Amino acid sequence: MTSTTLHRDSIEPTLFRQLLGCFPTGVAIITTRTADGRPAGLTCNSFSSVSLEPPLVLFSLRKASSLLGTFAEADAFAINILSERQDALSGRFASSKIADKFEGVAWRSGPLGMPIIEDCLASFECSVHARHEAGDHDVFIGEVKHMSGGPADQALVFYKGAYMMLAESLRTLVIQGRLGSADLDQAYRTLYGTLLRLACEQATEGEIDAIEAAVDAIERHQPDDSLAQRIESASRFFSAIAAAGHNEALTLMAQTMTTILRERMTHVIPVRPRPDLFPLRRKVVLCLRRRDADGAAAALDELITKLRTGGDVAAEPGRA
Repeated sequence: MTSTTLHRDSIEPTLFRQLLGCFPTGVAIITTRTADGRPAGLTCNSFSSVSLEPPLVLFSLRKASSLLGTFAEADAFAINILSERQDALSGRFASSKIADKFEGVAWRSGPLGMPIIEDCLASFECSVHARHEAGDHDVFIGEVKHMSGGPADQALVFYKGAYMMLAESLRTLVIQGRLGSADLDQAYRTLYGTLLRLACEQATEGEIDAIEAAVDAIERHQPDDSLAQRIESASRFFSAIAAAGHNEALTLMAQTMTTILRERMTHVIPVRPRPDLFPLRRKVVLCLRRRDADGAAAALDELITKLRTGGDVAAEPGRA
């Protein structure tokens, strides 16, 4: 097994985030009240315990979050830990397009007045113990004042940018032979073709620059670079396309697919770099800059076809 050690000056943010995703986490909705008493909340997977005596927990919030000011002014908050049946709630509270996150959601006020979402695995109502600035996030530490348990369901788990239950379902279908390479390839073409069309409409020049930077990284690889390094670069190319599509639901689907396909890439990525594929990725970028959705989708489709069928590729299990 080959590993690569990166030092501080070479810590690339996208890769850093992807590697952090190797640590599975639960998913929670953090709630509080605005200054005028309205409920507010967001989805979070940075929740962690801190201390048993006194009982302390924490979560971190991006400084860019629209709710940072609300939480900074509040003297209490609640942690609502989600079950795997509450994935829709997770998506709802993560969306920037839903104005009233609580509309149609069953919740009650806790003893401290914080919104407690019904049917969660557990809820902790906390007074604010401390708040610390930490890079591009603020860390909120709360002292648990009240807590309650819910149904004995499985937890909603986030892993490598995807809900584990969906990723595991896909993996099971692959193992059982009910979801073959052709099915996955077709899904990938359809999903990323749609994301490219959305990117042609909505992507900023900076987001297209990020896709081009991923292409640059792929082309810089040397023949003796490890397969793991090249898989990471290929993943970043597709992740940048997903981000440029500006559709949270499709991005989540893309991340979930990639959880499975990163494993398959071991058998699909060429053993050695394929310079003949470089023009196709460049064509994707060029078509994006020209806002040519059909051209971008066609170039990506050809790229996937050639990756799958052409050149010196690693043999899949069961293949000669």
